[in-house]
Amino acid sequence: MMRTYDLSQPLNEQAPFWPYYPPFEVKYIKRKAEHGVNAQYIQTSNHMGTHLDAPRHFVTNGMTIDQIPMSWLCGPGVIVDLTDEIDELAVYTPEMIESRVEIRHGDILLLHTGWHRHAQWGEQADEEKYIHMHPGAHPDLVQWLLDKEIHIWGVDAVSTDHPMNLPIGRFLGKGMHGHCDKVRAAAEAKFGPEQMQELFPDSAYQLTHNALFPHNCMHIENLGGEISAPELQNRRLILGCFPWKFQGGEAAFCRAVAFEGEWPQA
Repeated sequence: MMRTYDLSQPLNEQAPFWPYYPPFEVKYIKRKAEHGVNAQYIQTSNHMGTHLDAPRHFVTNGMTIDQIPMSWLCGPGVIVDLTDEIDELAVYTPEMIESRVEIRHGDILLLHTGWHRHAQWGEQADEEKYIHMHPGAHPDLVQWLLDKEIHIWGVDAVSTDHPMNLPIGRFLGKGMHGHCDKVRAAAEAKFGPEQMQELFPDSAYQLTHNALFPHNCMHIENLGGEISAPELQNRRLILGCFPWKFQGGEAAFCRAVAFEGEWPQA
């Protein structure tokens, strides 16, 4: 029997939400004792929990969730274990990925950094660390993903972009709590001034979103669940990402799943 693995984080009103975005709200609108049925109402933004960003998120006429070919959402791929090289504000590179496992053209690529342990239900839950200090993509990853013709990739962190390429490291809390100043100071101490300019120039703001979505290379954020299972690391698997069929959606909650075995060859 083929075993399946859930690679998704739970989602309810306790889940952290992207700064400045509306939170997840849920309430009962019917109860069994009164109405003979339990029914809930939810109101939420798209960008929390395990979710898939479609190109429409950053491209005016970009592909929407319902337009993504099913063949892109389930197929051959790999989970890459990067945990031995990931600490606060780390960058992951194509070299780090390719030194661990073969990546084939068109694969679904999921990166296991270990950062999901700091998410709401992780064993080392720490919301500030999870949102402010997570790892992110090295600039070289952009062209590498395009060369590999990868349509779906993902990471067990709140964003594929590094905090220094996000509001987190550029202006979050400016004039209030100064979160961005703390993040920048930590990044400068880690990388030094010259490497900071090389890695995080002004032009790289929200790099993986702006540079990849126009090419229909999209990503899953907030992976988790069983992504740390030893038997999944650095090996070929069947991977799936299953959003609801959201017509016109720029993103959607999804269930990410790994299946043991390899995709049948044509």
